Parts: sequence; structure tokens; C-alpha cells
Amino acid sequence: MTNKQRTDLIERHLRDHKYADLRTLADHYGGSLSTVRRALDDLEARGLVRRHHGGASLIETDAFSQELDFLSRIQKQADRKFAIASLIAEQVQPGTSVILDGGTTTYAVARLLAEKRVRVITNSLPVASLFGEVGNVETIVAGGSILGRLGSLVGPQCEAAFAEVHADVAILGGTGITEAGVWNHNALVIAVQRKMMAAAERTLFALDATKFGRKALSLATPFDRRVTVVTDKPPPETVVKAIADAGAKLKLAV
Repeated sequence: MTNKQRTDLIERHLRDHKYADLRTLADHYGGSLSTVRRALDDLEARGLVRRHHGGASLIETDAFSQELDFLSRIQKQADRKFAIASLIAEQVQPGTSVILDGGTTTYAVARLLAEKRVRVITNSLPVASLFGEVGNVETIVAGGSILGRLGSLVGPQCEAAFAEVHADVAILGGTGITEAGVWNHNALVIAVQRKMMAAAERTLFALDATKFGRKALSLATPFDRRVTVVTDKPPPETVVKAIADAGAKLKLAV
């Protein structure tokens, strides 16, 4: 069985059963646990499944399920997200040009920025909709293909849009943070985030403490002098040292 055949069978299994653990998939379709993990990494990068500890679940693709998923993710760790969002919003002055990605913590930031006269460039349909309702925030939406549950736009068109703009600050989310830098779970999202960072004078990463020590599909960025990590608790010492050694900044929302 080729890797592609195995990946296709695993995708079909998840469509039928919604969830499966690694051992079940390995027993059904052969290969080692590492082989199954690589297949799930591929499916996750394509926005088809969500990885969990020891397994994976299908991402529902109908619009109603996507909306519910986005709303439910906003509610998770809501206090932490609000604390982080508040600290970030305090650092954004009226008239600032801001890039916002499609994370739920950055959506919390957007809610607070709605009262300020800022200029926003985003690939997030929920963020664009929020500012559209407010009406006093100049908003540019980057085009592209819609990526599943969060309503984020990705792909070559989106990347090209951010290659042609400039912003004072980019406010981004991530899946994990280690001493190597900030990680994300989706290759398409990472490609857009890198264009966002290149377009901005500085980048603020909104990452709550649940992201500490977590790796994902790929490293979105290592730490550097233009990066600030905003979180709600002190990270592990190895991460604190890596941030300082790279000349990056760390801010705690307490």
C-alpha cells in the first residue's frame, strides 16, 4: 500500500467514524504509528482533520458546523484570551495600520480595536464582518480560498495581497510555542502568516499558556527582534531564554 492510498483510506475512515485513535488506524491500514501520524499531518495541513493527543477527528465542512466551531473556540479560555487581547489593544494607537489573522484570540483583539480608528488588513472573514458592523474602521480584506472552520482566507492570492501592503504591526495567533519559536498546524496558514510578518514593522503573537511546549506541523517563525510574545503566564525558562537571546520581547497579561 502506498502512502497516498493509506492517507486516502484514513480520510475515508474519519469521514465515516468522525474520530479515530492512532492504534486503530495503524491496525486497520497497516504501517507504524509514525506512518499514521504523517498521514494525519498531511490531512491536517489540508484542513480536513483536527489532531488530538493520540488520534484525530474529522473537521465538519458545512457552514453551520464551521460557525459553531468558531464560536465554541472563542469561548474556550475566554478569560485568558480577553486578558491577552486587552494588553495588545492597549499598545495600538489610533491611526495605526494593523494586520490581523484569523485566530480566535486575534478576533478578541479585533473587538477591542473596534473602538479605535485604526486601519485593518485581514484574511479573516469573521474579523472583516465585525468591523463591517462597526463601520468606523477602514478594513481591507485579502482575497483567497476559504480555509474551513475559522473562515480564514489562504492561498497564492492571499499571500500576494500581503506582499503588496505595509502595516505598523501584525497581530497573529499560533498553535504552539517552544524555544525554537512559534508553530502553526497548517501549511497554508503559515505561508500567509510569513507574508504578514514581512509586511509589518513588528509582530505581536497572542498565545495563551495552553500553547506552551506545543509543536505543530511547522515552525511559523523563530524569535527575532521584531517579534513580541504576549501571553497570560510566564513560559518555561527555556522559552524565556530563547526569546531574550533572540532580542525578542515577552509581555505578560496579568
